[in-house]
Order: sequence, then structure tokens, then C-alpha cells
Amino acid sequence: MTDDNLLEVEDFDDDDIESTEETQELAEHYRFEADKGQELVRIDKFLDNRIAGVSRNKIQEAAKAGYICANGNVVKQNYRVHPYDVITVNLPGERIDFKVEPEDIPLNIVYEDDTLIVVNKPAGMVVHPAHGNYTGTLVNALAFHFGDNSNFDKNDIRPGLVHRIDKNTSGLLVIAKTEAAKAHLAKQFFNHTVNRRYQALVWGDFDHEYGTIEGNIGRNPHDRKSMCVFDPETGIGKPAITHYKVLERFGYVTLIECKLETGRTHQIRVHMKTKCHPLFNDDVYGGNKILRGTTFTKYKKFVENCFSLLPSQALHAKTLEFVHPTTGKVMSFDSELPQGFADLIEKWRIYAKAGMTFVGA
Repeated sequence: MTDDNLLEVEDFDDDDIESTEETQELAEHYRFEADKGQELVRIDKFLDNRIAGVSRNKIQEAAKAGYICANGNVVKQNYRVHPYDVITVNLPGERIDFKVEPEDIPLNIVYEDDTLIVVNKPAGMVVHPAHGNYTGTLVNALAFHFGDNSNFDKNDIRPGLVHRIDKNTSGLLVIAKTEAAKAHLAKQFFNHTVNRRYQALVWGDFDHEYGTIEGNIGRNPHDRKSMCVFDPETGIGKPAITHYKVLERFGYVTLIECKLETGRTHQIRVHMKTKCHPLFNDDVYGGNKILRGTTFTKYKKFVENCFSLLPSQALHAKTLEFVHPTTGKVMSFDSELPQGFADLIEKWRIYAKAGMTFVGA
């Protein structure tokens, strides 16, 4: 799919839909066939897991404009998808087919069988092709790894994906190898029964050993590259819940563990930002500046050296636990922190143990 086509889907609004519908014919841009085990689910939720880079609100707007069909018939966003339904999204403008190109990119495979694969993604790698990132992604690497596996659809930019983590976040991801496994895993994520724990280094200290952050997360109206927390009463964004506990205190920064009940875009990053604890070296939410500490030149140099150890936000998806779609067995995985992250923590640990007086924190 071209950049223009992707943006056309992302940038829906009611006025644009009305005008383009009058002047342009519609063409099929997406087609999905529900398998025999498909549970009854709203079509906007069904498509939300299958079209990359498009929010559920945009899908709902497309449905209201008559762009979404089930078995050839226009349906609204509350239509429930049935087994064997053929779902199409028809948009103005000719579709240009997208094909995932296999790339020989090394994968850190933690576990693999005929049903699924668990990988430890490095920071800096995008999970799936999207606007501005059509090569070098995890999906490109998987396309090469799977070879001629008939279950891998090279016309799907999210084959087997049931969750994702940010480009500059490292850690564990599970990818389904079959449609049945994808549906089973997607249901677990939807029901919030998957156990995911992250480790993060954040600015500042905490008054308590553990806590919970709640608040709807939605797109920042002033900057589409970042997210904001909204009061649930506004109806803006999607509900998000993050549980955290302190693992180690270093005075000016703290190592924490986060457990997600939901999986929203930038969830940990934006939740911590709202509590005045931005992730260390997070350039989107202000953590790439010295936010705590002294004004001494040596301290400034120390922090700059810390930034250089991990040139991305200090966040790692460390553990992952789910039920295997075929065997029913609980699968638990744990991963080591990337070397740069581990070195960063050790550097702060040494700094704290050196007996520094933490003034101005």
C-alpha cells in the first residue's frame, strides 16, 4: 500500500468522507475472511486488530460513511462478524497492493513451534510496516524466517500479530503462525488475561512502593506523534490501567516494574509522564532532559554518559505469559535486559552507592 493510501485511511473526517464519496468511485482496499471459529464481535473491533495505523474511531467513521461491507452489503460499526464472513473496506482511489518483502534480519527467537513464535525484539526495530517504515521491520524479518509457509500472508502488513511494542522499546512479542492461533491469542489480549510485565527506569522517586495509574489514553490533539491522558468523563480515548511497583531506588531515578491491564499506544510512557515520572531518555515525553539532580557540571556529564548508554527510552517488555492456543498449557517467558539497559542501571547503582547527597530531587 502506498503512503498516500495509508494516510487516506488515517485522516478520515466526516467532511472529507462526504466530498470524496461524491467525486470518486470506491475500490476495495482491504479484504478479510473470518474463519470458522470466529466469535461474534463488532466489526470495528474485528478490523481494529487487522488494519495497521488506523484507530477504532477512524474505522467507525468509515463505517458510518458506508465504506465497510460484510458479504457485499454495507454495514455499520456495530455489525457483529460471523464465521466465514467476508469483510471488505472500500475507499476512494485505486488500491495499490502491498507486499511484505522478506529480509534476512537476525531474530532473537525465544521459543517456536508449529503454532506460534516468541521473539525478543531489539530497541530500534519497528514491529510492522507502516507509513515511513516499509522495510527493516520485524514482519520483514519474519517473512524471511517463515519462507514459503502458506500461513504467512505477504499481502498482510500484520500477519500473525496480536500485539506490538514501540519501535524504541525492547522485549518479548508472541506471533501466531495460524489464523486459529491468531484468533485465540487475540481473544486473550482482548480479555486482558495475558500477563505482561515491563521494567522501566524513570525520573524521580516515589512516595509509595507500588501504585496504579488510570486514565483514558488518546491521540494528543496538538501532536499526532504523542498521546495524552484524558478524564474518562470526557469520552476521549480508551481506558488504560497500569500497575507499578518500585524495584530499586537511585535517588534521582527509579527502576520500576509495570504490569498492564490494557495495551494502549505508549501506555506506560504517557501514564508515567502524567505522574511527573517520564521514562529516562524518552524523547517524546521529555525524559531526554535532566529532570532531577544537581546543577554540578560533573553530574550533568554523568547523566549525558547515561543517555549515551541507551539511546532510547529505558523500557523493556521483560516477561510474557499466555495460554498456548493448541495445548492449553500456560506459557511463561522471561528475558534479560538489553546490555545497554543493564549497564545504565549499574551506572546509577554505583552512583547511588557512592553516597551522593541527593539534593534538589
